[in-house]
Amino acid sequence: MLIADIETPALVIDLEKLELNLKRAAEYVRRHGLRLRPHTKTHKIVALARRQLAFGADGLTVAKVGEAEVMLRAAPLEILVAYPVIGQGKLDRLMRVARKTRVTVALDTFEAARQLSEFAHQAGMRIGVLAEADVGFGRMGTKPQYVRPLAEEILRLPGVTFEGIAFFPGHILEIGEESRQALNRLSALIGEILADLGRAGIEARIVSGGSTPTLYYSHLVRGLNEIRPGTYLFNDRNTLNCKACRLDECAVSVLTTVVSTSGEDHIIVDGGSKAFSSDLPVGLPEVSYGLVLGEPDTLFYKVNEEHGYLAVRDGGRKFTVGEKLQIIPNHVCPAVNLYDMVYGVHSGRVEEVWKVDARGKLQ
Repeated sequence: MLIADIETPALVIDLEKLELNLKRAAEYVRRHGLRLRPHTKTHKIVALARRQLAFGADGLTVAKVGEAEVMLRAAPLEILVAYPVIGQGKLDRLMRVARKTRVTVALDTFEAARQLSEFAHQAGMRIGVLAEADVGFGRMGTKPQYVRPLAEEILRLPGVTFEGIAFFPGHILEIGEESRQALNRLSALIGEILADLGRAGIEARIVSGGSTPTLYYSHLVRGLNEIRPGTYLFNDRNTLNCKACRLDECAVSVLTTVVSTSGEDHIIVDGGSKAFSSDLPVGLPEVSYGLVLGEPDTLFYKVNEEHGYLAVRDGGRKFTVGEKLQIIPNHVCPAVNLYDMVYGVHSGRVEEVWKVDARGKLQ
């Protein structure tokens, strides 16, 4: 089947670019002696998790227990749940996952650690724990000065093993001079956390951090020995805007069809918020929902649920109903979660069709 034969809207992955992105990351971690535990919340596809493992990933990262249950099919040696697991139902399910592979959980409160300990101890299991620190993004993570007290409390609990720390430097985006200074501050902060643990005689075997924008600068962070990027295998418009990839490294696009040219100043494609999500671009002043490939003067400026509005500028080229356009989504992670199937293409021909196995696994 040719790409032109795919029913739209559809999420399309360039297989050659995907392979190069996987290879680049694998070579980087080998060169710098880092562990790679990639975050599967981006692709949610077992076949791609297997491919990441084949490229040398040490394990997989997931956000939720539901994703962990699905990713067991990729046969990872270990799974990191980079999210606190709270409540009896989820913890019971996590114990069942832990009977099939080694499990570690990142958390930032003693209450989350206590619940995990209780269920692991009752099940006769030992679950690894990473204490998550907030290093500037302001989302989750205990304050750096509280990492040691949290680690000390975890060490007193049965059924769990303190393995180290986790952090997410989501506040560091484009790697310019200002961000390099932020990386230096991050490195110093991680060094302080590790020194504080060391003074208490606590070993952090794993120092897990990183994101796609900072992926290839991870070796500059003191003590960091594991990275868990997600978007890197596809990249997206926000990765491009952060200068963390080039346009020819963006493997993902949404294939759409022009369905209306009746508007005086716009056309409509058959992909709206249900095909792209409503995420806006990083670092751009105008509202836009994706980058239209091959059409630099075309602005994707508005979405309804089923409609995408593309501005038609005076003197610009004329679009025709039935014409197909490829648009790089701003943020690929929520976009993938909107689809049942993803198409892998090479040289205009569909070579792979993947089910999005962990779609909707939010619990």
